[in-house]
Order: sequence, then structure tokens, then C-alpha cells
Amino acid sequence: MTKASEYHKQGFTCGEAVIKAYNDEHKTNIRVSLGSGMGTGFTVGSVCGSVGAATVVIGALKGRENKTDLNEARQYTKELMQSVREKYGSEICKDLKKNGVTCSEIIDYTYETLNSILDKHK
Repeated sequence: MTKASEYHKQGFTCGEAVIKAYNDEHKTNIRVSLGSGMGTGFTVGSVCGSVGAATVVIGALKGRENKTDLNEARQYTKELMQSVREKYGSEICKDLKKNGVTCSEIIDYTYETLNSILDKHK
């Protein structure tokens, strides 16, 4: 298995890297291009692209198509966000970088947390 951070090192944005790694490991077909605009904190140092991409994966797998359906994606996303905040104090790219968190570290942490959350709720 290729770690998500390895895809980032190969030139994928952090968002693309998380989606690509998830697809490869779990044999899903979520469009990698959904993460293309997420790099460098959605290009402006905002929400970390790997965190954004993890929510895309959650939505693709646990989201709803109808407003009357149960929206499991919200709870899973909340778990993800809380985990990232507890570990790093923020999910904001510029804050993470300011605090010395490398892209590889946050990408791999987010990817591992995504897998843990989805595995826990199977």
C-alpha cells in the first residue's frame, strides 16, 4: 500500500493524495479530481486539503442523496475534525505549517483517522 503522503511527494495535491490512497487501498472509484482544488489549504491556507478530501471520501461513502435520509456523513466528519483539532489544535493549513506540522504528517494522520472512523462504523 502506498501511503497518502507518498502520492503527495509524487506531485498530487494533499487532497488528491488522500482520495487516491483511499481508492487504491479500498478498491473504490471516488474521483481523484475532487481533491484538485484543495492543495495548500484550498489554495489560500484555509482548511487543510487532506482534511477536506477525507470529508469528500466520507460523503461519497456515507452521504445521502435525499434530504429525508439519515446523514451519517455529518457525524463521521465531526469525528474527523475533532480528532485533527485534538492532535494539532487546528485543521487550518497555515496554522498547521506555522506550528511545524509537515504536509506528510497531516496527510498521513488524516488518512489513518479517516480509515479508523470508517472501520469503526462498518
